[in-house]
Amino acid sequence: MVLLAMLAVVTVAIALLRNLFAVVILGGVYSFLMATVLVALDAVDVAMTEASVGAGISTVLFLGALHLSKREEMKPLHKPLLPLLVVAATGAVLVYGTLGLPAFSDPDAPIHQHVAPRYIKDAPRETGVPNIVTAVLASYRGYDTLGETTVVFTAGIGVIALLRRVRRRKPGGGA
Repeated sequence: MVLLAMLAVVTVAIALLRNLFAVVILGGVYSFLMATVLVALDAVDVAMTEASVGAGISTVLFLGALHLSKREEMKPLHKPLLPLLVVAATGAVLVYGTLGLPAFSDPDAPIHQHVAPRYIKDAPRETGVPNIVTAVLASYRGYDTLGETTVVFTAGIGVIALLRRVRRRKPGGGA
Protein backbone atom coordinates (compact mmCIF):
# COMPACT_ATOMS: atom_id res chain seq x y z
CA MET A 1 0.00 0.00 0.00
CA VAL A 2 2.92 2.33 0.73
CA LEU A 3 4.32 1.80 -2.78
CA LEU A 4 0.92 2.49 -4.35
CA ALA A 5 0.58 5.67 -2.28
CA MET A 6 4.04 6.76 -3.43
CA LEU A 7 3.06 6.04 -7.05
CA ALA A 8 -0.05 8.19 -6.60
CA VAL A 9 1.96 11.08 -5.10
CA VAL A 10 4.49 10.97 -7.96
CA THR A 11 1.66 10.85 -10.52
CA VAL A 12 -0.03 13.93 -9.04
CA ALA A 13 3.32 15.76 -8.91
CA ILE A 14 3.96 14.96 -12.59
CA ALA A 15 0.52 16.27 -13.53
CA LEU A 16 0.96 19.53 -11.59
CA LEU A 17 4.55 20.47 -12.44
CA ARG A 18 5.43 22.79 -15.32
CA ASN A 19 9.19 22.21 -15.14
CA LEU A 20 9.81 19.54 -17.79
CA PHE A 21 13.16 18.46 -16.33
CA ALA A 22 11.46 17.69 -13.02
CA VAL A 23 8.72 15.81 -14.88
CA VAL A 24 11.29 13.64 -16.69
CA ILE A 25 13.11 12.85 -13.44
CA LEU A 26 9.85 12.05 -11.66
CA GLY A 27 8.94 9.80 -14.59
CA GLY A 28 12.12 7.85 -13.90
CA VAL A 29 11.23 7.71 -10.20
CA TYR A 30 7.77 6.42 -11.13
CA SER A 31 9.36 3.66 -13.22
CA PHE A 32 11.63 2.62 -10.35
CA LEU A 33 8.65 2.55 -7.97
CA MET A 34 6.69 0.48 -10.48
CA ALA A 35 9.63 -1.92 -10.80
CA THR A 36 9.60 -2.27 -7.02
CA VAL A 37 5.88 -3.08 -7.09
CA LEU A 38 6.55 -5.72 -9.73
CA VAL A 39 9.30 -7.26 -7.57
CA ALA A 40 6.83 -7.39 -4.67
CA LEU A 41 4.43 -9.25 -7.01
CA ASP A 42 7.21 -11.77 -7.85
CA ALA A 43 7.47 -10.58 -11.46
CA VAL A 44 11.21 -9.98 -11.37
CA ASP A 45 11.66 -10.33 -15.13
CA VAL A 46 9.06 -7.63 -15.81
CA ALA A 47 10.57 -5.50 -13.03
CA MET A 48 13.99 -5.65 -14.68
CA THR A 49 12.47 -4.60 -17.99
CA GLU A 50 10.57 -1.74 -16.34
CA ALA A 51 13.69 -0.53 -14.56
CA SER A 52 15.92 -0.68 -17.64
CA VAL A 53 13.46 0.59 -20.25
CA GLY A 54 11.15 2.76 -18.15
CA ALA A 55 13.68 4.37 -15.84
CA GLY A 56 16.82 3.94 -17.91
CA ILE A 57 16.38 4.25 -21.64
CA SER A 58 13.17 6.31 -21.57
CA THR A 59 14.63 8.84 -19.14
CA VAL A 60 17.72 9.25 -21.32
CA LEU A 61 15.59 9.66 -24.45
CA PHE A 62 13.33 12.22 -22.75
CA LEU A 63 16.36 14.16 -21.50
CA GLY A 64 17.71 14.15 -25.07
CA ALA A 65 14.39 15.46 -26.39
CA LEU A 66 14.27 18.03 -23.58
CA HIS A 67 17.65 19.30 -24.74
CA LEU A 68 15.88 20.41 -27.94
CA SER A 69 12.97 22.18 -26.27
CA LYS A 70 12.16 24.70 -23.57
CA ARG A 71 12.46 23.88 -19.88
CA GLU A 72 8.95 24.99 -18.96
CA GLU A 73 5.67 23.69 -20.30
CA MET A 74 3.45 26.33 -21.88
CA LYS A 75 0.27 27.16 -20.02
CA PRO A 76 -2.84 25.88 -21.83
CA LEU A 77 -4.83 28.45 -23.78
CA HIS A 78 -8.10 27.08 -22.43
CA LYS A 79 -9.30 24.64 -19.79
CA PRO A 80 -8.64 21.06 -20.96
CA LEU A 81 -12.09 19.76 -19.97
CA LEU A 82 -12.64 17.48 -22.99
CA PRO A 83 -9.35 15.57 -22.53
CA LEU A 84 -10.08 15.29 -18.80
CA LEU A 85 -13.53 13.87 -19.57
CA VAL A 86 -12.06 11.37 -22.06
CA VAL A 87 -9.42 10.22 -19.55
CA ALA A 88 -12.01 9.90 -16.76
CA ALA A 89 -14.36 7.91 -19.02
CA THR A 90 -11.52 5.63 -20.17
CA GLY A 91 -10.44 5.08 -16.57
CA ALA A 92 -14.00 4.24 -15.55
CA VAL A 93 -14.32 1.71 -18.38
CA LEU A 94 -10.98 0.12 -17.42
CA VAL A 95 -12.00 -0.14 -13.76
CA TYR A 96 -15.36 -1.62 -14.81
CA GLY A 97 -13.49 -4.15 -16.96
CA THR A 98 -11.48 -5.36 -13.98
CA LEU A 99 -14.61 -6.24 -12.00
CA GLY A 100 -15.05 -9.48 -13.96
CA LEU A 101 -11.46 -10.65 -13.47
CA PRO A 102 -10.70 -13.53 -11.12
CA ALA A 103 -9.28 -12.71 -7.71
CA PHE A 104 -5.53 -12.08 -7.56
CA SER A 105 -3.61 -15.39 -7.33
CA ASP A 106 -6.81 -17.44 -7.65
CA PRO A 107 -5.64 -21.00 -8.41
CA ASP A 108 -8.90 -21.66 -10.30
CA ALA A 109 -8.38 -18.76 -12.72
CA PRO A 110 -8.50 -19.79 -16.40
CA ILE A 111 -4.81 -19.02 -16.94
CA HIS A 112 -3.89 -21.56 -14.26
CA GLN A 113 -6.17 -24.18 -15.82
CA HIS A 114 -5.05 -23.95 -19.46
CA VAL A 115 -2.10 -21.72 -20.35
CA ALA A 116 0.30 -22.15 -17.41
CA PRO A 117 0.12 -25.98 -17.31
CA ARG A 118 0.77 -26.15 -21.04
CA TYR A 119 3.80 -23.86 -20.79
CA ILE A 120 5.17 -25.82 -17.83
CA LYS A 121 4.65 -29.16 -19.55
CA ASP A 122 5.49 -28.36 -23.18
CA ALA A 123 7.85 -25.35 -23.16
CA PRO A 124 11.13 -27.26 -22.71
CA ARG A 125 10.22 -29.73 -25.46
CA GLU A 126 8.76 -27.18 -27.91
CA THR A 127 11.40 -24.48 -27.53
CA GLY A 128 14.48 -26.34 -26.34
CA VAL A 129 14.89 -23.76 -23.55
CA PRO A 130 14.82 -25.14 -19.98
CA ASN A 131 13.86 -21.80 -18.35
CA ILE A 132 10.11 -21.28 -18.77
CA VAL A 133 10.23 -17.47 -18.50
CA THR A 134 12.91 -17.28 -21.20
CA ALA A 135 10.94 -19.72 -23.35
CA VAL A 136 7.81 -17.57 -23.11
CA LEU A 137 9.58 -14.25 -23.76
CA ALA A 138 11.98 -15.41 -26.47
CA SER A 139 9.94 -18.07 -28.23
CA TYR A 140 6.19 -17.86 -27.62
CA ARG A 141 6.25 -14.06 -27.46
CA GLY A 142 9.27 -13.58 -29.69
CA TYR A 143 7.53 -11.24 -32.15
CA ASP A 144 6.21 -9.12 -29.30
CA THR A 145 9.70 -8.84 -27.79
CA LEU A 146 11.13 -7.99 -31.21
CA GLY A 147 8.48 -5.27 -31.62
CA GLU A 148 9.28 -3.76 -28.22
CA THR A 149 12.99 -3.77 -29.03
CA THR A 150 12.31 -2.14 -32.40
CA VAL A 151 10.26 0.65 -30.80
CA VAL A 152 13.01 1.46 -28.28
CA PHE A 153 15.71 1.30 -30.97
CA THR A 154 13.71 3.58 -33.30
CA ALA A 155 13.18 6.11 -30.50
CA GLY A 156 16.91 6.14 -29.78
CA ILE A 157 17.77 6.63 -33.45
CA GLY A 158 15.23 9.49 -33.60
CA VAL A 159 16.83 11.30 -30.67
CA ILE A 160 20.31 10.82 -32.15
CA ALA A 161 19.10 12.15 -35.51
CA LEU A 162 17.55 15.22 -33.85
CA LEU A 163 20.68 15.93 -31.82
CA ARG A 164 22.94 15.61 -34.88
CA ARG A 165 20.66 17.95 -36.83
CA VAL A 166 20.91 20.62 -34.10
CA ARG A 167 24.71 20.39 -34.02
CA ARG A 168 24.99 20.83 -37.79
CA ARG A 169 22.93 24.03 -37.66
CA LYS A 170 25.01 25.78 -35.00
CA PRO A 171 28.32 26.15 -36.95
CA GLY A 172 26.48 27.40 -40.08
CA GLY A 173 24.61 29.97 -38.03
CA GLY A 174 21.47 29.84 -40.24
CA ALA A 175 18.07 28.26 -40.21
